[in-house]
Amino acid sequence: MGDILTGTCSWTDPALMRSGWYPTGHRSAEGRLRYYAERFAVVEADASYYALPQERVSRMWAQRTPDGFTFDIKAFSLLTGHPTRQAVMPDGLPADPRDGGVLDHVWARFAQAVEPLRQTGRLGSVLFQFPPWLQPGARAEQVLAQTARRTAGWPIAVEFRHPDWWRAQQAASTCSLLAEHGMSAVAVDMVQGLPSSLPPVAPVTAQRLAVVRFHGRNPSWGRGSKEERFRYTYTRDELAQWLPRLRELARQTDRVHVLFNNCCGDASARAAEQMHRLLYADHEQT
Repeated sequence: MGDILTGTCSWTDPALMRSGWYPTGHRSAEGRLRYYAERFAVVEADASYYALPQERVSRMWAQRTPDGFTFDIKAFSLLTGHPTRQAVMPDGLPADPRDGGVLDHVWARFAQAVEPLRQTGRLGSVLFQFPPWLQPGARAEQVLAQTARRTAGWPIAVEFRHPDWWRAQQAASTCSLLAEHGMSAVAVDMVQGLPSSLPPVAPVTAQRLAVVRFHGRNPSWGRGSKEERFRYTYTRDELAQWLPRLRELARQTDRVHVLFNNCCGDASARAAEQMHRLLYADHEQT
């Protein structure tokens, strides 16, 4: 049975830093990461979505975390087809994903930046969260094939945002497509009943890794600010609902990453802590 690691989708989220979860004496950049890594074995770095990561910073992350600690790195927005601000583009390049030269340069910069984590065994996955307008079809298959070529040898996890990917009539084809490229499917927990809601399915498409991201169940999903969309506090019962699925994922994979994205104060860290306790208690009882 594979390991199940719990953590949060950022250790530098402003709401988390303001919440008091980090005690006095651990509030510098280095202190926060060291404190976090004493409590969790995995974290998602989401800042790399908003701006290209830096090799120097990745090297510092590796130095400040113990052996066995794992980073999931969120792919830069331009690489997943999301709008990208011109201000964060390197070397004055245009934020144009249709320009092959631009893409070559950005891919090379991204790969260089994550290499220190890969070399030190700390790269758990690179998360490609595709936009909600990427629907199943020939164009999407081309995007995935191009991504697979660019990331050969990397551990890749894919989160789709369009619900058609996991509807009953499409799910098997989605699994086959991801498995063909060796990509791990990302399961999500989110509010249900909205047109954009993804079902809480937990498919396995790569033996190496399964990823589950908890976005909260706020009905403001799809509108309002980031804080409004993701503000949510999970109850114990809501977390416990996932225990059978997480155990099943662990039976089929080498490792499971359970990451909390409900950014409201320290809600994500507290949920990750509670999920860890539930998994440990459940393991002891079995």
